[in-house]
Amino acid sequence: QVRFVEAGGGLVQPGGSLTLSCTVSGITFGINNLAWYRRTSGEEEREQLALITPDSFTRYGDSTKGRFTIFRDNVKNIAYLRMNNLQPDDTGDYYCNGAPKTWAWGQGTQVTVSL
Repeated sequence: QVRFVEAGGGLVQPGGSLTLSCTVSGITFGINNLAWYRRTSGEEEREQLALITPDSFTRYGDSTKGRFTIFRDNVKNIAYLRMNNLQPDDTGDYYCNGAPKTWAWGQGTQVTVSL
């Protein structure tokens, strides 16, 4: 069974930083692309924020380029998302999964950016 367990969200002020983690099980971690996604309140779709290949090539969405950094630990089977200069528009539920192929979604971790 494939599982994604996200953690590290919370409440942060504008301009602040957070690092999210995603522990993955049930797939061969080292050979799969991984991505972070965000779903904002009222939206059905998840926006892909960042993607990392098995050899750590990265790609970012326009909304996160220059502020977010995706990285992975292929020994611990964990993917991370370092988020800097967070803004209120970054508020939402954050998920990790594969890309382009996705498996069942985890619970996500909530990020709230507010004064």
